[in-house]
Amino acid sequence: MTTPALTASELQATAATIAETQLPNGMIPWFPSGHADPWNHVEAAMALDTAGWWDEAERAYRWLGATQHDDGSWFQYYLAEGVENYRLDANCCAYVAVGAWHHYLVTGDAGFLKEQWPAVEAAIGFALRLQQPGGEILWCIEADGSPGRFALLTASSSVYFSLRCAVAAAEALGLERPEWEVAAGSLAHAVSQRPEAFEPKNRWAMDWYYPVLSGAVTGAPARSRLHERWGEFVMEGRGVRCVDDRPWVTVAETAECVMALHAAGLTEAARRLLGWTRQLRHSDGSYWTGRVYPQEVNFPGGERSTYTAAAVILAAAALDGLGPAAGLFGGAGLPAGLDLAMDSEAVGDPAQHP
Repeated sequence: MTTPALTASELQATAATIAETQLPNGMIPWFPSGHADPWNHVEAAMALDTAGWWDEAERAYRWLGATQHDDGSWFQYYLAEGVENYRLDANCCAYVAVGAWHHYLVTGDAGFLKEQWPAVEAAIGFALRLQQPGGEILWCIEADGSPGRFALLTASSSVYFSLRCAVAAAEALGLERPEWEVAAGSLAHAVSQRPEAFEPKNRWAMDWYYPVLSGAVTGAPARSRLHERWGEFVMEGRGVRCVDDRPWVTVAETAECVMALHAAGLTEAARRLLGWTRQLRHSDGSYWTGRVYPQEVNFPGGERSTYTAAAVILAAAALDGLGPAAGLFGGAGLPAGLDLAMDSEAVGDPAQHP
């Protein structure tokens, strides 16, 4: 019998550290007195749902509904007393679709999904207004109202996953959004076939695994992609580097990479990787955001972040098959989108896996 990635009591302890950080209005900051952004806020709500803290998760989603702008966007960063950064990030906005669909899978509450639908529809509309003819999504609208100058591979990959969840939510509500399916197919094609469409960020681990985590790259090409740069990003026995040229291991990137590996069928490697995060688990169930080696100094400082705890919970749930949403990041039940471009030649399976 496989040892669980987290025991039931460990999972509950970690979820409790997220709930304890949540503000009375529902906002979930990165850490006490810190800022929140819509993407990590949703990830934290998903972790709460996974652990059965449904009331707290619903308060988190209702905070989003109360703060959303008429155009479907949110500001990039919020503090308890107001806005910290007025940029509008397309990826952060679209991610509410993932949270709404995840909550529905976990709870089966169609009424809450219907309540959240206007926020989801508006957020997806905002993100798609930044889609370019080649399929990629400009990453933001700056605080002065000008569009971002480029698309980011990680952000566009995440928007693709959000689109898939949004289409699934629409179908569950008896709605049709064929234009979203076409947009998703075009976006997946850009992510998987058009690296030149994105601002070069090759040193960042998220650009390595996010095309796989989003489902834009699957099967043999996914395994090939993860194998190709394994030695650059993975510090054996430690975790995943945030960037390939610094000895900084971050738990959130490690846990997300775990989900990408699992989605690609590399579950043994995924379990090994998640096991290494125990070195950064605090006695209360929270996780240090990252650590620098060989000094073994926690970085940044004493930070233990809610999004880091959330990523570990979601990775553990995926590996252990916990609950009806366990297969979400493997693409279970999600449409892939309609790719109207010609299929490109697939990459062969690597001879050796990570």
